[in-house]
Amino acid sequence: MAELLCPAGGRDSLIAAVQCGADAVYMGFGAFNARRNAKNFTDEEYHEAVRYCHERGVKVFLTLNTLLTDREMEAAADALRRASEMGVDAVLVQDWGVLTLAREVAPDLPVHASTQMSIHTLGGAQYAADLGMERVVLSRELNKEEIAEICRGCSAEVEAFVHGALCMCYSGQCTMSALIGQRSGNRGACAQPCRLPYGVNGPCRGEHPLSLKDMNLSTHLGEMEEMGLDCLKLEGRMKRPEYVAVITHIYRRLLEEHRGPTTEERVALEQAFSRSGFTEGYYLGKKGPKMFGTRPENTPEPKELFAWARTLYEKEDRRTVPVTMEVALRSGEAASLTVSDGANTLTVTGDVPETARNRALTEEEVSQRLSKTGGTAYRCEQVNVVLDEGLMMSAGALNGLRREALEQLAARRTAPPLRHENPTPELPEETAGEWCDVPALTVSIARAEQLTEELVSQCPEMIYVPFELLGKVDLRAYTDRTKFCAVLPRIFRTRDEEHFRAVLKKTEGLSAVAVGNLGHLPIVEGLGLEVRGDFGMNVFNSRALAFMKDCGFNSATVSFELRHQQVRDLAKYLPCEAVVYGRLPLMIMENCPIGNAGNCHGDKRLCEGENTLTDRTGARFPMMGQYGCRCEIENSMPVFLADKEEWKRCGLRWARLRFTTESPRECVEILRSYREGGNFNGEFTRGLFYRGVE
Repeated sequence: MAELLCPAGGRDSLIAAVQCGADAVYMGFGAFNARRNAKNFTDEEYHEAVRYCHERGVKVFLTLNTLLTDREMEAAADALRRASEMGVDAVLVQDWGVLTLAREVAPDLPVHASTQMSIHTLGGAQYAADLGMERVVLSRELNKEEIAEICRGCSAEVEAFVHGALCMCYSGQCTMSALIGQRSGNRGACAQPCRLPYGVNGPCRGEHPLSLKDMNLSTHLGEMEEMGLDCLKLEGRMKRPEYVAVITHIYRRLLEEHRGPTTEERVALEQAFSRSGFTEGYYLGKKGPKMFGTRPENTPEPKELFAWARTLYEKEDRRTVPVTMEVALRSGEAASLTVSDGANTLTVTGDVPETARNRALTEEEVSQRLSKTGGTAYRCEQVNVVLDEGLMMSAGALNGLRREALEQLAARRTAPPLRHENPTPELPEETAGEWCDVPALTVSIARAEQLTEELVSQCPEMIYVPFELLGKVDLRAYTDRTKFCAVLPRIFRTRDEEHFRAVLKKTEGLSAVAVGNLGHLPIVEGLGLEVRGDFGMNVFNSRALAFMKDCGFNSATVSFELRHQQVRDLAKYLPCEAVVYGRLPLMIMENCPIGNAGNCHGDKRLCEGENTLTDRTGARFPMMGQYGCRCEIENSMPVFLADKEEWKRCGLRWARLRFTTESPRECVEILRSYREGGNFNGEFTRGLFYRGVE
């Protein structure tokens, strides 16, 4: 049976999950997890929670799945060591630097690849497995055939979400909350801008084109188990414990009874929390406007349902461990009690039974007294009694024997495994060469017409060309004056892997390929192209740069959520690049708002025209079509830094100008302004270059 993994945003939710049937729970402590606004746990509370779970046979996974700065690494190392010492069963990570840190300071602690790693192909999943990650959590946008394909081919365990909130953007690729309000979803502080109203190609009139309904795959559990999924995950660390109780209880029953939900269970799931009902669109491969919904702020609490839910976990310990007991009461010998939970067997001894003065003990009395395990995590299923005739032993003595045996059993069940712990190693010396006084300029284009003779005449050191334009522009006409780098789509599918590799092989004029996803690495291996890490890799710290060097990258683009001081202070184990101009990408989406508003089925190519998303303030965010009929939202204003000096002083080897909606002439003018100095004609932002994020 697949593992049922449930959320625990606080102690009450933890108890609700365990008591209602979770096989494992995921929870965070401290600031380093993707739900920083959940109640979470202090160190001691976390330790007690681990003991509580392990005593009842429930696994605990630590969520350390956010991007961390260099200054936060020592605290993260302490958290990893404490988690390993507590006996946490695995840690979920997003950050490549945290992955390497976990290997170094807690080498015996299993690591799971968080959904924040944006893994959505077999190549990416297997690469994660080859890196030593024992489990991969897939992106929520995959359909059942794609999930099954990864399950068949990946040597690591595979986990998928089955119930709860859906982000509009692929997890790990959203910067909308960060760029608009400095609250980074990649650092666990998402402000959920996707739940706000927007207008698509028109003013904002209250529609919610980015607010997806919650996922509910309760009717597909049997099929998901058959395809080989190792773990089924319920979302909800920000939800109430009653919600956790309801969904855990129902999903546990469905798994155990090998059936779909009844009408009553469907209603209960919807009452617990939903947004205009549920969706199973991604799983079935049916995208579109029917997947969207909202939840009014004044939605009343389902009082009767939640009152019933509280009865499942508040008053009694329903999650008990079955044990058997064998007691021997013999004349002249110390009483002995052997307790077994099937995996652990131990024996304790007590007083020597006395000769009965009036009435001797019976086997039934002994059995009854030892079976009274109320108030513990155990239930006695069988007692075997060996009793000599004519003996007596007080109820207190028998109770003490049982209590000692169960306490020792609990200690054995909750004892953390023996694991190695290491001090945090010093970072190695930098090896990427001396800093550049002024970074060389590179540009990226989004449309074929932006690649012009005038642009090339400005001598950018490299031009990034989207994969979709390969074959549509003649790179050879310019290769004597610049280099070209193919940009692989951040989001793709396993079936695209061979196609990508074949096109890269036959395209003349390429010097490099930009890798923005772990799944790109198997595709580009052995092609003889320079491998440049793109912004989709979320490089946030020096250890991530060291990791990428070990993986064969030749350079790396740092996250545009970093302040310039943080970029400056990175140990440059690889030559680094930063985006210093352009509309930064806010979201990349499987469910295209352009198509949903215009009835596009992929053949009309509505995304080839100008499309905008308008918020309540009137800000207009361009939307651009992406590979595979996906959509990317760009920021309403471009970052402009040409009139500043700090971007030149960050130790960067390259500074990239990211052209999206600009005309060919504007591309040339902006490149010239960065080369010669100048101002920007229009509204612009400094991005996060000075502000940074929470």
